[in-house]
Amino acid sequence: MELKQQMPDISQRMLSMTLRTLEEDGYITRTIFSEIPPRVEYALTERAKSLKPILDSLLQWSFEHMDDIMSDRKKTVSVND
Repeated sequence: MELKQQMPDISQRMLSMTLRTLEEDGYITRTIFSEIPPRVEYALTERAKSLKPILDSLLQWSFEHMDDIMSDRKKTVSVND
C-alpha cells in the first residue's frame, strides 16, 4: 500500500523528510529495488515494533476518555470566545 495514498494531505517533501528521520532514528528500514520504475519499500524495525503495545494502550486510553476530553475542549472554547 502506498504511503502517499494513505496520507493525501502530506506533501511529498514532508513525507520524504519524515521517512528519512524515521530511518535515521532506527524505526524503519528502507529497501531500494533497481527496477523500472524504481521501487522502494519501508518496513518497521524491531525497535518500532516494540512500541506497538505502548501505542495500543495509549489508543485504548484515548477511546475511553474521548467524550470527557471533547467535553472539556468545548468548555475551554466557550470560555475563550
